[in-house]
Amino acid sequence: MKYNQTTVSEFILLGFTDIRKLQLLLFTTLLFSYLLAILGNAVIIMVAQIDHRLHTPMYFFLQNFSFLEIGFTTAIIPQTLVHLSTGNKNITYVGCMIQSFLYFQLGTTEFFLLAVMSYDRYVAICNPLRYPAIMNHYLCIMLVVFCWVGSFLLIIGPWVLFLQFPICKSNVLDHFFCDNTPLIKLVCGDTSLLEFFGFITAVLSVLGSLTITVMSYVKIIQTILHFPTATGRQKAFSTCASHFIVVSITYGSCIFLYIKPTQSSKVDLNKAISVLNTVITPVLNPFIYTIRNNEVKEALRKALGKKVANLKD
Repeated sequence: MKYNQTTVSEFILLGFTDIRKLQLLLFTTLLFSYLLAILGNAVIIMVAQIDHRLHTPMYFFLQNFSFLEIGFTTAIIPQTLVHLSTGNKNITYVGCMIQSFLYFQLGTTEFFLLAVMSYDRYVAICNPLRYPAIMNHYLCIMLVVFCWVGSFLLIIGPWVLFLQFPICKSNVLDHFFCDNTPLIKLVCGDTSLLEFFGFITAVLSVLGSLTITVMSYVKIIQTILHFPTATGRQKAFSTCASHFIVVSITYGSCIFLYIKPTQSSKVDLNKAISVLNTVITPVLNPFIYTIRNNEVKEALRKALGKKVANLKD
């Protein structure tokens, strides 16, 4: 079957709305949320660097996770802010492809890192005496490298395969960024292989990392329940609470994307969940880790105290 193939140099992102007042309201909200996400995650990275008490595997992984959150939200939100402020909804083909790749590559890296962080908590609680020997600095670096390299190798194949398909149906995307679901609808040809690779990628990245996370927490809960004192159980639960909340939000929002609602509400649901993933979650995560973590709060107070003292001098 032959298709009328045209060279697509840019896409048009429909975004959220065409009402100018709503666009400006969304711009203000997203800009504030984006700056808050950048600031919050940057503070986590800074505090974990300057306070020697936080030079542990858990905070090493947390620093990397905060860095990922900054990159993940930056891959999407600045372009969305430009579109909302100017009303120009165009994005170049190259820019769209790069954005799509970064969205999935950084997102997959986050899933892998969350699984690594779950394993770290498992070792800390279930094997506390061997924890320093098991989670040594070399292993921590290798685990982070695996998250980055593994996600890249997992995403690059389907992404390169997608580039081989011609865009010939339209150049209009009913989304606020270059997500794969609306992009696939625009290509011509048999996309069954592409969709199969996409399914395998989702299974390995989401379900694979989720399985490791769930198994880790099952072992953690079993171990904590055998602690002899209520104080010991409470302390152990508190060390995992922040990570468990972040895991629940991250995986929960992703799983919602695979729910099959009515066709009329599916697009709006995808946009809403995407906002949760790209803006709200990066904003919430630093607060979750800070509010529920006495070590981070103490490090923040110490850092702010030194800053105030320097200003007085």
